[in-house]
Amino acid sequence: MPYRWELAGDKRAELHLWPHQSLTARGFSIFMASFFLLAILPVFWLIGTVLLWGLLPFILAAVAGLWWALRHNSRERSVLEILTLAPDQITLVRYNPCGAAQDWQGSPQWLKVEMHASGGPVPHYVTLRGGGREVEIGAFLSEEERKALYAELSDRVRSLHPR
Repeated sequence: MPYRWELAGDKRAELHLWPHQSLTARGFSIFMASFFLLAILPVFWLIGTVLLWGLLPFILAAVAGLWWALRHNSRERSVLEILTLAPDQITLVRYNPCGAAQDWQGSPQWLKVEMHASGGPVPHYVTLRGGGREVEIGAFLSEEERKALYAELSDRVRSLHPR
């Protein structure tokens, strides 16, 4: 799962969440080289002719467009959310791809972890409500991962202040 709990003390824990990144740097290089070779393969018989120079810019444009699209997608998926649970305060910080960070703080006594089975931007949408605000957490996770996150998060918050 693309999240991990880190224990930082007696009752203090941190949750780090990030989107799936299935294409590694090595995989990106192999894919781009393969795409270029497969795109240039049909024009090998044109080597030494004027037609090659007419087709080559379009092949290079396709390679450049694919390179840009994959890099752009990788940058957009470089999101990190860090939820810090402590007995006196809960903090959620989201580091966005553009570098700007958003943060939210709340009291564990008033915090509610909620799952919206429908009606949200994605099924089984998980939110934290408290301090007059409601914030999303882990919207980039799969549906099964959000369900597991909701169960784990509810248990952790409940264990901070047993009633």
